[in-house]
Amino acid sequence: MLGDSTTYGMQPVALAERSLAAYAPLVGDDVIAEIEALARPLKGARVAHISATAFGGGVAEMLRTLAPLMRSVGLRAEWRIITGSDAFFRVTKSMHNALQGGEFALTEEMRDTYLRTNRDNAASFMDSFDFVVVHDPQPAPLRSLSAARGAWIWRCHIDLTAAQPTTWQFLRPFIEAYDAAIFTMAAFVKPDLHVPTVAIIPPAIDPLSMKNATLSRDQVLTTVATAGVDPLRPTILQVSRFDPWKDPLGVIDVYRALRAEFPGLQLVMLGAMAHDDPEGQVVLEMAKEHAGSDPDIYLLTNTGGSLEVNAFQRHAAVTLQKSVREGFGLTVTEALWKASPVVANNVGGIPLQIEDGISGYLVTNTEQCIERTRSLLSDPAKATELGQNGHEVVRHNFLSTANLRNYLRLFNSLTANTKP
Repeated sequence: MLGDSTTYGMQPVALAERSLAAYAPLVGDDVIAEIEALARPLKGARVAHISATAFGGGVAEMLRTLAPLMRSVGLRAEWRIITGSDAFFRVTKSMHNALQGGEFALTEEMRDTYLRTNRDNAASFMDSFDFVVVHDPQPAPLRSLSAARGAWIWRCHIDLTAAQPTTWQFLRPFIEAYDAAIFTMAAFVKPDLHVPTVAIIPPAIDPLSMKNATLSRDQVLTTVATAGVDPLRPTILQVSRFDPWKDPLGVIDVYRALRAEFPGLQLVMLGAMAHDDPEGQVVLEMAKEHAGSDPDIYLLTNTGGSLEVNAFQRHAAVTLQKSVREGFGLTVTEALWKASPVVANNVGGIPLQIEDGISGYLVTNTEQCIERTRSLLSDPAKATELGQNGHEVVRHNFLSTANLRNYLRLFNSLTANTKP
């Protein structure tokens, strides 16, 4: 905000313990042995993960497991978040939208807010680390502003293919100061970006977290009922932030097209309201207005946390992900892990997870989404088949152990590159 004289600095995030061995029953002893071998040369290495928020979104979800797992294999990992004013997070949200293709005019005042806040946070980050991983655009200038030593890595979690040129050109010099950059898929790497190392690492979920752990049928039904939803009636679900890029109004339109055909059908939209997303409340109000007085539309926010997400994903007859842009879509991964049949827009990183007609359905418009959802509601056997196939895709490719393994590979390669 104009005239804001507050000085901001990074804050540490408390980390719970995680044991790599606990994942062996899910991924196999060979995977555990491979990770331990990759970690051996990195024992004692100091790692700092830096992000914009500790709650509400895929980045926070992953870091809550990734950093402790790094500790479990002998690295000294930390997680810190940057702090800033509401004006700073309004700017960074607008930049995030622009990098996904939205319209945005970056004024001098906005640039000043963005850089001043990052400069304050950089001043509070003076330690030396072996590896510093900076997540997404909010703290991107830190590498240029901080005196902390180590191999600096920028991790981009969003789809940059349609990035607004002005915003990208402003951000690009800060990214090019890094030693490496991580993207979800090769198609997201901008052709004019020049960094010494580019790594492709898809996101992942923690199968042992409260959000993804196994629940009994009684737990599922009780949790759904506690949220006020009838657990004995069919439900269409979308779990996402209330964000225009997730097309919440389109989700409501899909439900409306089907409710007469499937008596008792309910729609649940469940989304966390993240600290770094000031737009969320506005979009939620838009969704409420679009939903009107329909008693079978439930817009739930931060009401029951991870247990509630888990239960609804296991309960849903069909899970939607109607995103217009999507860096990866961890909510898709979560639903597939629970063997929920998923209908999702064919955008961003979603096709990495879903093979159309095999592990879910990919669609390109609302009409296709309606038709595929109708077919799954009408054919429970097909829904079960797709769900089971999706579960296996996640087990082999998108669990936390795979994420850890990919980071260790990158760390080892950067260490090899710096040796004389």
